[in-house]
Amino acid sequence: MHCHRSAKYNKGMPKPILLAIDDDTSVLEAVVQDLRRHYGQDYRIVRAASGGAALDICRQLKERNDTVALFLSDQRMPGMTGVDFLQQALCIYPDAKRVLLTAYADTEAAIRAINSAKIHYYLNKPWDPPEEKLYPVLDDLLEAWKQGYKPPFEGIRVVGMRWSAKDHAVRDFLSRNRIPYIWLNPEQNADALALLKEKGADDGKLPVVLFGDGTALVQPSSTDLAAKLGMPTQAQQKFYDIVVVGAGPAGLAAGVYGASEGLRTLIVEPNAPGGQAGSSSKIENYLGFPSGLSGEELAKRAFLQATRLGAEFLLQRVTCIRSENNYQIVVMNDGQEITCHVCLVATGVDYCMLDVPGAEQYSGAGVYYGAALSEAMGCANETVYIVGGANSAGQAAMHFSRYADKVHMVVRAESLAKSMSKYLIDQIEATPNIIVETKTEIVSMSGNDHLEYLTLRTPRGEEGRETSSLFIFIGAAPKTDWLPQQVACDNKGFILAGPDLKTRSPGSWKLEREPYLLETSVPGIFVAGDVRYNSVKRCASAVGEGSIAIQFVHQYLATL
Repeated sequence: MHCHRSAKYNKGMPKPILLAIDDDTSVLEAVVQDLRRHYGQDYRIVRAASGGAALDICRQLKERNDTVALFLSDQRMPGMTGVDFLQQALCIYPDAKRVLLTAYADTEAAIRAINSAKIHYYLNKPWDPPEEKLYPVLDDLLEAWKQGYKPPFEGIRVVGMRWSAKDHAVRDFLSRNRIPYIWLNPEQNADALALLKEKGADDGKLPVVLFGDGTALVQPSSTDLAAKLGMPTQAQQKFYDIVVVGAGPAGLAAGVYGASEGLRTLIVEPNAPGGQAGSSSKIENYLGFPSGLSGEELAKRAFLQATRLGAEFLLQRVTCIRSENNYQIVVMNDGQEITCHVCLVATGVDYCMLDVPGAEQYSGAGVYYGAALSEAMGCANETVYIVGGANSAGQAAMHFSRYADKVHMVVRAESLAKSMSKYLIDQIEATPNIIVETKTEIVSMSGNDHLEYLTLRTPRGEEGRETSSLFIFIGAAPKTDWLPQQVACDNKGFILAGPDLKTRSPGSWKLEREPYLLETSVPGIFVAGDVRYNSVKRCASAVGEGSIAIQFVHQYLATL
């Protein structure tokens, strides 16, 4: 089961209840006021004027799936004493804390009730001042109650099979966008099929995403999920000063600086903020974070910063850009068109596909590109293989070592020294369940409905290994086929800009003025980050390029 939960109660979730019971209305009112003053922010305070009425309330609350954290009951009540009530309430809410309010003369009965009604504490009346005699006792009891309390999960449930590429895509999208969910695998969880039946969904078409409002989506796309979750998929305006394509570190930095400097800024991203860096489990060489931070946290901070400063975010895939009369028209996957003065391409790079037999067949079913952090908990006590020797592979190895029994790093080079930062190499060497296999590569992979077996070429010869999880971090492909032909690229698809246009693509720049440093062969289309030819493939460098790109955008806009 996969789940993210906040330590605080979710705003949309009903608060746990403190139930006060006393037949004396003036005493009951005093109790309620004291409880409300100290606990009203985190708990709902409910009252009852008799034990019988309190039992009725308990049964109603139980039917509504409400939670009672604590009972505070007076002992001397006609018809039903406090001890009698607490004994019966124990059957309805066995985990609730039980406190008896007694007069001094009833102390002996209260002590006996510790055994018979399993009460947790008794308080003598009067309890003034509550700051000394009431709150410290209840604080301790409620803190103990919270330790064992798991609030009912009212968010998203994903019912799907582990070895399904579609299931992986759904969970990866939710994880990278920091959407809390619970994953239910029908092969391991009988409740999953019952839940599908209750919602009228077909277990033959998985994954099914079940929402708290009772609706469901069957095999949804990222756009389907985004629309259902209220993520913006339609631009608020038709025209922007700058449209940034890609929300990795370069794109987010451009969004921050563009919006902060008064440009109408739109950031368009098909998956989630952060790009490749967003899936890094820990970045330790980023300036200003001595303890390191996850790529997810960096992306979250940058996204919040950009939107707070006025940048607009759109979850869409850009399919093409065309230039008309000094304007750029950016076309989305759903057909909507957005006009802008400047388009900044910051789409980063994707990991290259592993070209061996079986790699394509098991993609999303045991074979994953990038960190795929949504799969980490599913690898508990298993053997995981990671292909690659750069920082991203090292960060992934460290992350998976917390869950997996063993992590094998498959590296073609003689050592990690040429491609990985020293701090990561030291961490890997100090982690006993990470095994680095140099001068080794994967020859083939096989299995039934998912990856089960690898064949490796090692210095000792070919060897077979059993595994069901392989994570690939090799090379970097820019994926720029969607750009217009007028945007000059090198033979690998990296975008040429500034001085590189003259040396690498003579004749592609048509204007008399020189191109700006990050300007492509098409005036008004700029580039930043890893997708640019000869860029430094580091998170901080991408942030730097995204930031300085805005300076050149201002210079370009001044020429219009």
